[in-house]
Formats: sequence, C-alpha cells, structure tokens
Amino acid sequence: MGEVVEAQRVQGSSQTLIQTAVPSVRVARVVPDVTGVDKIFDYLVPEALAETVRVGVRVRVPLHGRNVAGWVVEIGEPSAGLEVKKIKSVIKVLGLGATAEIVDLAVWATKRWAGRMRSFISTAAPETLINNVPSPRYMPRAVQYASDTFDKVRDFGGGLITVAPLSNLAPFISAVACDGPTIVVMPTQHRVKLLAAALRANNFSVAQWPQDWALAYGGVDVVIGTRSAVWAPVEKFSNMVVVDEHDDLLQEERSPTWHARDVAIERSSRVGARCILLSPIASLSARKWAGDRRVVDSQGQWPEVLIVDRNNDEQWSRSLISSELIAELRDKSRRVVCVLNSKGRARLTACGSCRNILRCEKCDAALNQTDKTTLDCPRCGESRPVICQVCGSSSCAVLKPGVARLREELEAAANRSVFEVTAATETVNERCNVFVGTEAVLHRVQNADTVVFLDIDSELLAPRYRANEIVATLVVHAARLVGRSTQSPRILLQTHTPDNAFLIGLKIGDLTQYFVSDEARRSLLKFPPFGSIAQVSGKGTKAFLDSLNESLEFSAVVQTMNKDTENGLIRAENWQQLSDVLLSAKRPAKSRLTFHVDPPRV
Repeated sequence: MGEVVEAQRVQGSSQTLIQTAVPSVRVARVVPDVTGVDKIFDYLVPEALAETVRVGVRVRVPLHGRNVAGWVVEIGEPSAGLEVKKIKSVIKVLGLGATAEIVDLAVWATKRWAGRMRSFISTAAPETLINNVPSPRYMPRAVQYASDTFDKVRDFGGGLITVAPLSNLAPFISAVACDGPTIVVMPTQHRVKLLAAALRANNFSVAQWPQDWALAYGGVDVVIGTRSAVWAPVEKFSNMVVVDEHDDLLQEERSPTWHARDVAIERSSRVGARCILLSPIASLSARKWAGDRRVVDSQGQWPEVLIVDRNNDEQWSRSLISSELIAELRDKSRRVVCVLNSKGRARLTACGSCRNILRCEKCDAALNQTDKTTLDCPRCGESRPVICQVCGSSSCAVLKPGVARLREELEAAANRSVFEVTAATETVNERCNVFVGTEAVLHRVQNADTVVFLDIDSELLAPRYRANEIVATLVVHAARLVGRSTQSPRILLQTHTPDNAFLIGLKIGDLTQYFVSDEARRSLLKFPPFGSIAQVSGKGTKAFLDSLNESLEFSAVVQTMNKDTENGLIRAENWQQLSDVLLSAKRPAKSRLTFHVDPPRV
C-alpha cells in the first residue's frame, strides 16, 4: 500500500525522471444500513474481496465497535486527509443490492428531496440476502401486440396518456412490452396482481416487485409493482410506465417524500428510455412535464356525474341529506355508497344571508373567520374584511355537518340498514346495500350503483395547494367502484360551490377550462410545479427559519413562514434552490429537524 508518485522533471532538462508508482489503495465508500447515520465511510477492500466488492453490493463493515451491514456506493482512493493506517477493512460481501445506475439516481434523489442516501438505496435492495440471480428470461414473441395509443406516444418519445378509469390496460402494456423490457408502476398491490396475471396470460415473463427481486435483476419482459418498483435495479429497460400518476399512493409520505412519477421521469431520461404516464385526470406536474406530448385514449367511458347544489336545500346548514340523495336511498334496487371525510378537513364559513361559501379571491380556498372583522386564507395567507363577495353581507355562519347522527339519518331516509365503514373496518357486510364512511369505503366495498360525496367542499376548499387533485383521486376511485354497474352508474357531488371549474368539468366531461384556471392559480402562487416548498418540523424549527430570514444569502432565495415553534414552511423558485439552502444552511445546536419537500397535503 502506498501513494502514487507523479513523474517529475529534472530541473534544467527536458528529460523526465520516471519513477515506478506504488499501487494505489483501493477503498470502498459505504452507506451503513443504520437508522440515523447520515454519513458515507471509507473502508479498505481486501485482495480476497477485490473481485466481489463493487458499487451497489451489500457488505458487512465495522462501525463504532460493532459490525453492521451497508451498501457500497463508490470505489476509489481514500478521502483527502484520511490516514490509510486508520482505515478499517470490509469484512464480508453479503449479497447483491442496487446497481451503479440506481446509486447515481439515489445521489440525485438525496438532493432533490433533502433525504438520506440509505432511504433510497434500501428501497431498491432485496428484503433477503441474494447472491445469485437467474439468467435473463425474455420470452419469444409469437404474437405481436399493437396499440394505436402507444404508437402515438412512442413517436413522441414518451408522454402523457389520458385514459378512462376502467380502461383495460393489459393490451396497452402488452404493446409496450413488445417494444422492449418495461417497468410498470401502479398505486395498489391488488391492481398489480391483476395486471401481472393478464400479462402472463399473454406470454410475457413477469416479475412482481419486490417478491421477485432476483427475477427483476436478472431480466424479464415486465417488472411490475407499487411505487418502490421505480427503484427496481433492472439493468436494461426500454419503457417506464406509471399508472394513475395522480394518485397520492405513489408518493412517500415519510421523509424523504419522493414521488414515483418524478423518479420515473428522471431515471428514464438518464438511461434514454421512454417515460409514459397514464391518468384519468392528470396532475399539473404531469401536464407541465408532457407539454404537447399528450394522447387521449378513446376506449372506456366515465359514469354520469351529477352536481347537487346544497344551497337550494332548506336544511342546508343542519343536514347532509339532500332530496337527490333521498331519491337514491329509497330506490332499493340501487347499491349506494356515501362518502364523508370528517378528519382534518376545511371548516367552511358561509354567508348568513345568501348562503354563499366565503372563498379567497386569490386562490379559491375556504376562508376562516379569525375574529369579528377579519377573514383569513389558510392556503395563501391573504386576509380581508368579513364581507360576502356576492351580496355584501357581513353576517357569517359556520357549517358543521352532523356526522354524529349521520348513520341514523341515512337509515331513516332510506328505510333500510346502513353499514358504517372506516379505515379500521376489516370486513364489510356485503349483504347491505347502503354504506357510509370515510374514503376507506371506496376501497372496502366491492361494487356500487351510486357513490355520493356528502360534502365534497370539505376536500375541495381545504387549505392545500393540491386540493383539486386530491378530490380527483377520490372521484376516480368512485368511478371505478360504480363503473361495472348495469343500472345507470352515477356519482353525486353535494356542494355549496356548484360554479367550481373542476366540478363543472367533471359534469360535462371536459376539464380543459379547469386545467387552464388551475395552472394560472398555481403559477401565480408559485406552488409546485412552478416552485418548490418544504415543510419543516421538529425541535429547533423556529430558530432555523428565523436564521434563514436573517441571512442575506438565504433570505434572497427563499421565503419562510412559522406556523408554531415546531412547524413551518420554506418556499423557493425551484427545488434546486430549495435543496441548496437546506443542505448548506447551518442548523441550530441540538435541533432535530425533518424536511418534507413538496409534500402531498400542504
């Protein structure tokens, strides 16, 4: 072991003094698989392990008096200033982990979402130790599947496809897989199993992620799984398909809050593969990325969507049971599912005279009355006097849905039993034909003829910049629930804001006007994808945000807002600026900060 001595010139001569270079020290930089450790350590590579230690493999190394597992992220020479004699050696190679491509992608994601390298590499690694993988299993193509929709998006080199909620994806994915190895990312494991079975029936080799990790690593026609499948260490793929890119299940809620759609776009770009996004109601991020590369798939239809104007109901301030809902409930041939999300939603304030919901003129969120004279917007921070923008009245009424007696009211209106469903409900009585519950009811019940959102405003006007997209996810789930009904499937949206562009677009089956207004609003407020935000929480939050405001370097780049001593927000023009600030700003002593970059529900 030693260092390389560079060639030196003899003073006053053009001749070069040649010295034999001593072999350089080979070092593996390792990310320990230890919670809370956010550093990369150098370890010597013994000659006996020289052939097996490579980027991505899982190894065992000594760390602080104990032996721990970790992943090799780089092979090179010792870090500057580190004495070779103090560097410990890799003990053992445990098995396969990620690939060099995944490690490079993890480096990017670490900066993009202000996260730790371990979080991303562990997502790509197998749950058990694997040392050998099968040989590639690419099936011969006796049948070539074709799709006009894929032909169009292939010409674009990738893009966004608008599909109906109940479109059969098997023919489309089969056509994509005929073009080359494909990774498919979906929101739920149930849909993954159904599509995987259909692809196997079409004679494709399929690896379900993560249980078929070795098959995916070895090479198959299609690797399919939920959001973590976007990190599958596949050496060769031609297409990356993200199904229901709008769905919040594709985003990690814990820090780092990475989104499978964004990882798929970046990864496909790096390797030269096509990225194809599918959605019935595409998110603004997907629309902005795709630009003109958009295709509308003509197969499949939406169920009927009806808007129920609760302003016309005499009991508008006391009950959620509308005349239209009663008609559905009393038709005993129909199976009815009622949805009411009551936890953590907007508190609606209405005009006491004309019943109009008091909304922010800037961002359209529901306003809160903080005192007798002031209305505040919890979404963008605007304030204005307590005056109705429609009739000019200064009287207000806070709408408080009677959730405690809702089930009893529904039973009285329907004259039949009602089954209540929540997230804690494990089994559903399928003999019942009327259900009520939170959005969990959309996943627990197998089929329905009518889905009624009892108070869609509680989601639509919530103080979140993605409120409309969250509603879109719920409506898509509802459309799939009623889509197979043979009795005029329909969705009822009970609202105090029937003029909402999103609701009108759903009713007429054309969201063009909504897309225009949504893009204008987000662009004005600099919300993602036209800006980037980070939710900061934990001990020392207030001191950290105050230090950013006081710094001339950082205050010119970001804006901050303290919610309380342990919660706040940081906003920047783009994620690169935000990331630079989060990585370089000094944190207060003894602080324990957590960053959620572009979180789904802020």
